[in-house]
Amino acid sequence: MNPTLLRNKPLLLAAGVLLAGAAGYAWLRYGETGPGPGFVGSNGRIEATDIDVATKYPGRVAEILAAEGDFVTAGQVLARMQIDVLQAQSTEARAGQRQAQNAAGAAEAQVALRQAEALAAEAQVQLRRAELDAARRRFARSESLAHEGAASQQELDDDRARVHGAEAALAAATAQTAAARAAVDAAKAQLIGARSSIEAAAATVARIDADISDASLRAPRDGRVQFRVAQPGEVLGGGGRVLNLVDLSDVYMTFFLPEATAGKVALGSEVRIVLDAAPQYVIPAKVSFVASTAQFTPKSVETASERQKLMFRVRAQIAPELLREHLAQVKTGVPGMAWIRLDATRPWPDTLAVRLPAPAAGR
Repeated sequence: MNPTLLRNKPLLLAAGVLLAGAAGYAWLRYGETGPGPGFVGSNGRIEATDIDVATKYPGRVAEILAAEGDFVTAGQVLARMQIDVLQAQSTEARAGQRQAQNAAGAAEAQVALRQAEALAAEAQVQLRRAELDAARRRFARSESLAHEGAASQQELDDDRARVHGAEAALAAATAQTAAARAAVDAAKAQLIGARSSIEAAAATVARIDADISDASLRAPRDGRVQFRVAQPGEVLGGGGRVLNLVDLSDVYMTFFLPEATAGKVALGSEVRIVLDAAPQYVIPAKVSFVASTAQFTPKSVETASERQKLMFRVRAQIAPELLREHLAQVKTGVPGMAWIRLDATRPWPDTLAVRLPAPAAGR
């Protein structure tokens, strides 16, 4: 025998034992039978909903208040954009709002003035009507006296002229009243326009205030900062990303099952997840999604047979209340194994009994 092989025989034996142990562990972990009949498993990775915190409008990043790995709460300010231009626009808009309010006040005064003029014109109409009535009565008396020879023709002509003058004065007063009423309507129209200007100015102020509020980028929900995309001082376009968050209340494992098995999986089926990084823990979950169409086997999925070309995507959701208890320990991208109980009458084996780490004292 080769002397070199003899010298290395102990090392070769040790390596063989390790390989055999690894193979046995892999078979127990990923074999077709797994915990036994009524159960099925597949490998997958822990995933979570990620959210981009982005600027609504183009601008320069003024400051970023959260670091990678920080836990944040919904509504918390994470970054601010420069708002010098918006503040100038706000000052201009508020000045325009005050100007519109002053214009509306002046329009209201004009309406009151025109209404007073209309009342005065109506009073003149009443006066002219009274004068016309008196002139007609006097003319009637003069006409009767003239027939009896008690009044001269001159007096009759004078009284007739007075009647015509009173009629003309009444017509003029009536025209003035109509003009005064038209002036009132015009003043009211100006007042409506002025009030509309106030509303438009207020809307402009509200829009700019909203833009200023949007310049403070807030967390849309509780989560953890995964990474920074931009840095203070950078100029971003509309929709430019600043931070990326992971929503740790929406964590799940995605894995794939062959078509012959996926049809047996019902929504709400119990799942046990064992992570490669922490095999001592068993995490409970439930099936929340089963794809309605199959797809070709992803390269990352280990299949027992090359004949299994089509797989169905399945998602196992971890309960949000459980995630909140272990928020600081939740990690995404961790590979592991998911076991599904197809037969609800079969108990979970002791190896897949729920075992969780102690809740973290704080975030």
